[in-house]
Amino acid sequence: MKSSIPLIEIENNSISMTTPLPPMAPEIIEISPRERKAMTNIGDLLSKAYSDYEDTEYISKLHLHAFQLLPERILGILSDFGTDFSASQYGAIVFKGLVDIDQELLGRTPASWQEADYKQLSRYGFISSLLHGAVPAKPVQYYVQRKGGGLMHAIIPDEQMTYTQTGSGSKTQLYVHTEDAFLYHQADFISLFYLRNEEKVPSSLYSIRSHGAIGTTLEKLFAPIYKCPQDANFSSSQLTDEVTTSILYGNRDLPFFRFDAAEQIYNKDVQQSPEALENLVRFWEEAKKLVYNSFVPDAGDLVFVNNHMCAHGRSAFTAGVKTVNGQAVPCERRQMLRMMSKTGLIHIRDVTHTDDPYMIMEEHYGQLFDFKEYTDRNK
Repeated sequence: MKSSIPLIEIENNSISMTTPLPPMAPEIIEISPRERKAMTNIGDLLSKAYSDYEDTEYISKLHLHAFQLLPERILGILSDFGTDFSASQYGAIVFKGLVDIDQELLGRTPASWQEADYKQLSRYGFISSLLHGAVPAKPVQYYVQRKGGGLMHAIIPDEQMTYTQTGSGSKTQLYVHTEDAFLYHQADFISLFYLRNEEKVPSSLYSIRSHGAIGTTLEKLFAPIYKCPQDANFSSSQLTDEVTTSILYGNRDLPFFRFDAAEQIYNKDVQQSPEALENLVRFWEEAKKLVYNSFVPDAGDLVFVNNHMCAHGRSAFTAGVKTVNGQAVPCERRQMLRMMSKTGLIHIRDVTHTDDPYMIMEEHYGQLFDFKEYTDRNK
């Protein structure tokens, strides 16, 4: 585990205290061939033992499965990561080559996430869930934004959403954001599992810890004066956006944050107060310089993110086109799997479905989705 304790340097027989440099990039873990084989075998083993990765018996014992089955090094890294909120913790880990992806077996990329064959993707659901279990945390689904879809979602470029600020978009930059910044009970941890990325699209990460000590610009973000509407996954918001919250929260020296540049700054329909908008723009000018864009995921890579410390996004790209010897040629479109989790279910019980504690019904800052009305309307 990384520490925020100042480093001690001995110079000329005297002791001086120095502050560690702010983290500017995620930790990158190179997975060994033995670990990679073990991860693949674990996914296949669990696929045979349980009906699927949403099996309630499996999920209820997820932390036990994680500690029994995961390779020791990976287990230790994630166990430490789950409680490391220090000044030197970036808030994201890249597991390079976590599994081998058989591209032929994977088949064609579906046209959209709704058409993904989750039975075929089952082994990856088990593998992703085990990593969350190591934190330990429980995978959850945010029903409202994704209208179901279960505990794991396929993120696929959709021709109908090409220019949107969503995971299904492609031709516009997806600004860094903490997932579901418009909720009080947003995910604690997110895994982004890359099945293919032939277009070589860079992923973006931004950590609140990269600023170092909290200065004047960030200090203003503790004020509860900022609006955040529902994101572009909603065709239209039926809720008012009058609720305001802070951007930074928690510990005043090592805070957490909720932030969505696209919705809070670039969405012209959001009428931030003059003070709030000025503060957000100044903050964003600093933050943009700290965004990490050097990671280009390969098939089999997984990024694990603390959603309270690190935001994520991606560069713009043309889906289904890659460059070979300087020439643009067709390829299979990018495909990624996302899973989200909470470290405890008790404190979110007032926003979960009565019969399913893993289904979060919050729609916008504490307001709940009318599940019965939705199901009746769609019968």
